[in-house]
Amino acid sequence: MTEDRLRHRPDSPSLRHSSPVGGDHLLFLAEALRTFHDTGALAPSGPELVNALVVPVTSRPNRPISVLEVGAGTGVVTRRLAQVLRPGDRLHVVEANPRFADRLREDPVLAARHPGVGLRLSACRVEELPECRPSAPDGARPEEGSQRYDVIVSGLPFTNFEPARVRDILDLYLRLLVPGGELTYFGYLGTTTARTLTSGPRQGARHRAVVRLLRRFEAEHGLGRRTVWRNVPPARAHLLRSPGGRETWAPATDATGPGATDRDTARPKHPVGGEEVGRRPIPNK
Repeated sequence: MTEDRLRHRPDSPSLRHSSPVGGDHLLFLAEALRTFHDTGALAPSGPELVNALVVPVTSRPNRPISVLEVGAGTGVVTRRLAQVLRPGDRLHVVEANPRFADRLREDPVLAARHPGVGLRLSACRVEELPECRPSAPDGARPEEGSQRYDVIVSGLPFTNFEPARVRDILDLYLRLLVPGGELTYFGYLGTTTARTLTSGPRQGARHRAVVRLLRRFEAEHGLGRRTVWRNVPPARAHLLRSPGGRETWAPATDATGPGATDRDTARPKHPVGGEEVGRRPIPNK
C-alpha cells in the first residue's frame, strides 16, 4: 500500500478552467479493457450520477466533516468533492489501480481545491487500510487505526465481485461510518440479463446473489435512490445511513458549481422524477 497527502497548490489551474475529461475517458477505457473485473465500466460516471453520489456532502452538518471515497477511478467524483468541501474538511481517497492513483496525484483540479481541505490518497483496496485491520486497538487515534467517516462514497463495481467480498465491504463501511453517517453507491441497470447472456449461467447466478445481498442491505439501511437515465449506461444511485445518532445537517452554503444543493433541495417535499424510497430521495437535477 502506498499513501500520499496531496498538498494544496494555489498556482494550479482553477477549478473552472481545468478539466482532464478527455484524458480520463482514454485512460478509463484502457484500464477497463485491461482489467474490467476491477474497473466495472467503460467510461467514468456522468455529471448527473456524480451529483447524486455527493448529496450527503452538499447537505451536511454545520461542522468540518470527514469523507472517504472508495474506488475513485480517474477522479470525476473526487473533483466534485474537492469543489464542495470546506476548509477544515478531510477527504480520504482510496484507489487500488496504480494508474488511476498516479492520475489522481497529478490532478490539477485536486491541487487547486479550497485551502484547508485535507486530501489523503491511499493506493490500495479499502480492506487493506490500516484502520480496517482487525487488530486495530479500540480507542486508538485515527492515524493508529480508528479513523471513522461522516460520509462514504463508493464507486466499487459490486456486481463484479463474489457475494462474500461484497458482504465484507458493506460491513466494513458500516464500521467505518460514524453513527448516523451516510453512504452512497451505484449500480448499472440491466446488467443481470447482460451478465447471463455474455458470461453464462454460473456468472449470472453469482451476479443475482450479489444483487439480492445489496437489496437486503438497502432495505435495512436505505434512505433513497435515484435513477440516472442520462448516464452511460443508465445507473441507479443509492443513499444509505448507518445505525445510530443523527445530528441536524445544514446546507453547504459555500458550495459552488453545478449540483450544489441546499437542504431543501436535498430533501424535497415533492421530488420531480427519480424514485422515492424511504424518507430521503436523492434529488433530480
